[in-house]
Amino acid sequence: MHTDHLARSKKFIKLLRPETAGAAAQTAITWFKPALKLAETGKPIGPSPATLGRLGPLEVRLAQTKQDVKRAQKLRYRVFYKDGTAIADAPTMLARRDKDAFDPICDHLLVVDHAAKPSLSGKQPVVGTYRLLRQDVANRNGGFYTESEFDIGGLITRHPELRFLELGRSCVLPPYRNKRTVELLWHGIWTYVRQHGVDVMLGCASFDGTDPDRLALPLSFLHHHAPAPEAWRARAHPSRYVEMNRLPKEAIDQKAALRELPPLIKGYLRLGATIGEGAVIDYQFGTTDVLIILPVSAISARYIEHFGADASRHAA
Repeated sequence: MHTDHLARSKKFIKLLRPETAGAAAQTAITWFKPALKLAETGKPIGPSPATLGRLGPLEVRLAQTKQDVKRAQKLRYRVFYKDGTAIADAPTMLARRDKDAFDPICDHLLVVDHAAKPSLSGKQPVVGTYRLLRQDVANRNGGFYTESEFDIGGLITRHPELRFLELGRSCVLPPYRNKRTVELLWHGIWTYVRQHGVDVMLGCASFDGTDPDRLALPLSFLHHHAPAPEAWRARAHPSRYVEMNRLPKEAIDQKAALRELPPLIKGYLRLGATIGEGAVIDYQFGTTDVLIILPVSAISARYIEHFGADASRHAA
């Protein structure tokens, strides 16, 4: 039993490894406002949020100050712009931070390495990050980031009793793209989901590249083999809609298609996610995006067992 559990765990972590380079490392899914507001001094108002988990020297936690958020933005800039294919405008290049209007209303998940050499400021380095946006926060601040690409309004309206969470801006430094870091990031997300009573996760997941014809095989595979059921369906906005059905179902080599899927998308599918209708090209980041929909009720029991139904596996 123990050996079987380890085997499943290793397979699970392998499938959830982030992209090896470039803007596709951001794929995952984006959303909400911090649980704590930040004072002008950069200090949190209210009690300090608890660490979400630890694994050896690595800690996963929420950003608590404006400086914490800036550290996440600097990491995103390095992965998406400096090392990746995203195109920086003048303010982004000057700031050397990936930032947008959603950052102030989102929670930012950080993985910190306590064994690494501190920065000049004395802080331990942030080696991984995810951006989280809860539905209640999005509703008070103009909606989700994902709504710029996909029409998710109908999907949310059909499930008024459920709480949605957007995931996005995911990235990990190259030396940390291993099972330990990824497992800790997902443990942090699962802990956050349990703490806030989240029912559905969603967001944009990305392929490297902006030529859908070169992505015909994996896009067609997702269209034919992983479409969201009617109750969970949402489409790309008509003005940005890119057809995913580029090959007939019988022409798809499933093993070859799986090899071309980004590891993060494969990880979401393993968990139980399905895909919205149509893709969207993001020229700024040099990616082709698809919509991920992952109801908590659809997550396989064996993966919940891996982290613990109460998110206890790597609890601090």
